[in-house]
Amino acid sequence: MKKSNALLLAAGLCFFDAWLAETTSAADLVLFDFHKKIDAGKIDARDVKVSSTDSGLVMATGHQQQWPGITLNAPEGRWNLASFSQLTLALKNTGTNKVNIHCRVDNPGADGTRNCINANLILQPGSNGLLKADLIQSTGDELGGKLFGMRGYPTGPNGEGGINTSNVTGLVIFVDNPKTDHQFEIQEVRATGTAILPTASVLDASPFFPFIDTFGQYKHKDWPGKVKSAEDLKARQTAEAADLAAHPCPADWDQYGGWKSGPKLEATGFFRTEKYQNKWWLVDPEGRLFFSQGIDCVRMLDSTPIDERETWFDNFPGNDPDLKGFFGSGWVLYGHYAKRTVKSYSFAQANLFRKYGPQWPEITSTLAHQRMRSWGINTIGNWSALSVKEKHRTPYTDAVGTWGGSKMIEGSDGYWGKFPDVFDPSFEAAALKGMQANKKNSANDPWCIGYFSDNEMSWGDDTSLSLATLKSPAEQAIKKVFVSDLKAKYGEIDKLNTAWNMSYASWEAMLQSKEVPSIDKAGEDLRNFYSKTAEQYFSTVKKAIQAVAPHQLYLGCRFAAVNDRAALASAKYCDVVSYNLYQRSVADFQTAAKDVPLLIGEFHFGALDRGLFHTGLVPTANQQARADAYKDYILGAARHPQFVGAHWFQWQDEPTTGRVYDAENYQIGFLDIADTPYSEIIKASREAAAQLYSVRSKQ
Repeated sequence: MKKSNALLLAAGLCFFDAWLAETTSAADLVLFDFHKKIDAGKIDARDVKVSSTDSGLVMATGHQQQWPGITLNAPEGRWNLASFSQLTLALKNTGTNKVNIHCRVDNPGADGTRNCINANLILQPGSNGLLKADLIQSTGDELGGKLFGMRGYPTGPNGEGGINTSNVTGLVIFVDNPKTDHQFEIQEVRATGTAILPTASVLDASPFFPFIDTFGQYKHKDWPGKVKSAEDLKARQTAEAADLAAHPCPADWDQYGGWKSGPKLEATGFFRTEKYQNKWWLVDPEGRLFFSQGIDCVRMLDSTPIDERETWFDNFPGNDPDLKGFFGSGWVLYGHYAKRTVKSYSFAQANLFRKYGPQWPEITSTLAHQRMRSWGINTIGNWSALSVKEKHRTPYTDAVGTWGGSKMIEGSDGYWGKFPDVFDPSFEAAALKGMQANKKNSANDPWCIGYFSDNEMSWGDDTSLSLATLKSPAEQAIKKVFVSDLKAKYGEIDKLNTAWNMSYASWEAMLQSKEVPSIDKAGEDLRNFYSKTAEQYFSTVKKAIQAVAPHQLYLGCRFAAVNDRAALASAKYCDVVSYNLYQRSVADFQTAAKDVPLLIGEFHFGALDRGLFHTGLVPTANQQARADAYKDYILGAARHPQFVGAHWFQWQDEPTTGRVYDAENYQIGFLDIADTPYSEIIKASREAAAQLYSVRSKQ
């Protein structure tokens, strides 16, 4: 799972007098009232023409820069917005094109990902709207270094997903990577709502340690649904059984979750895609239209590091002879424990043992299907347990990985690692080996929709892989291919040197060199080879899938950040192009992949009102707001003519003290750490499922 896309905007803040900020009531603070004319020439603008009218501040954005926009700074250097829960911008689209308007709320050092909050609003021509940015408080308080190894801390996210709301230095208002000009009007910027401290606030917790109870929950506060005893766990089991019996399944589903009362198309015995009445659909094995409302990591039970944390846990369950089986170890990519293997413990598994007894693996694997059917979930998404998928009661996706066995491009980098050398024979071998591993399970299983490949790869911009290739050693297979292509085009090295403004002594010298040309001079060649590399990736994986599972779909590589050339390459070879889209809505999503079926591999929303320390990548105010956001997102995807599904990340909250691999501790589950469903999002999921096919089928 990826972080929000970095929006690296210039931050020169220098204008506006104090008269622009005034208190209008005890509840609200107007930061800018653009109904009053101001000197637009003093605004820091990038690829934007700014004018002031009686109705507001008009922004006419170009499309020469990646993020055309303006910067508005706090008149006294900072605003103290600690008492407010939300910042709102009253906007109007005065142009002729649909526009996606972004607002970044900055602390000092904001870079688009850290020390800022991002929000956006899509407006149709002529329409008004209110862009809302939740002011998630982050103090970065780690109790003098006594807390570590988490993304969020008991006073709020630590520089990720939140900001210091008492030190807001300014706002950046912009359009992200536009392909055409836009015009819109900002009428007012206002701070509103009453800030609520996270449920897990430590302000009144003394002594603080230990701060995690025997169930893996935050010890110092209560909230609805918190488990207090083993008896509570048993009582939840009984209550949920009654709820599931009362809500067995959406009435218009067939056995796969397809639209039973909808049109009957050709039944092939496997999932396929078809464009029906101007919308892309999945079609289930029985020929019914199918929209994939899915959930990732079904019954994947995370562990948390316990090394160096001896004082953290109260009545630690690992000391109980019955619960000693849930220790483990794992390698850490990021955070306090980075690049080492640590001892860990799974509170989630311990809680399932206490709730269901020694037979918990089989009981919970079966229960997962009953839950999904009841909740309106018809797909088991990525990263899910084989023991659940193999029961053949709910359609599922699978994956093929290539990273483990293939050589990487040495000059590349990325959040999750380097990019594979797709021209090295090891890449094709790794893809085929990855598919062969599925031969006894998902391959040719009608319940398996298809295969993702890898995950959130570092596609970069449309020259990045070519430049990385040139920075790599001479023996790198991809570099040999690139140099060979250039030699075929230019013939003589001097002609390449002239075109690129370089001074390679020979083609062999170019192979040995790690010097790279300027994009201005070599851009066409760099981009063309990028496209060749991307196509080699997707064609090779496609070939491997077809060799082992010829009846199943290639679902793409779950793009996080992607450029147009990579998207076009995926559309050429993938049956479905997949994106992980952590944003408020996808109703107006556009892709360079053009008219192809799309699938959302990951999305989520989180809140801080149930004892966890981090909201995840898209924050909401509370559980009801989270549920409302979920329903809006799913139905927005259903209205979109290209989306054939959306998969929530993930089944259960991450550990309160952070998962092993990268310290994430997000409140993003349908279930909490003690296996209790969040009633608000369950209700929203059921409601979305009940409307899904009627909404999707409307013209």
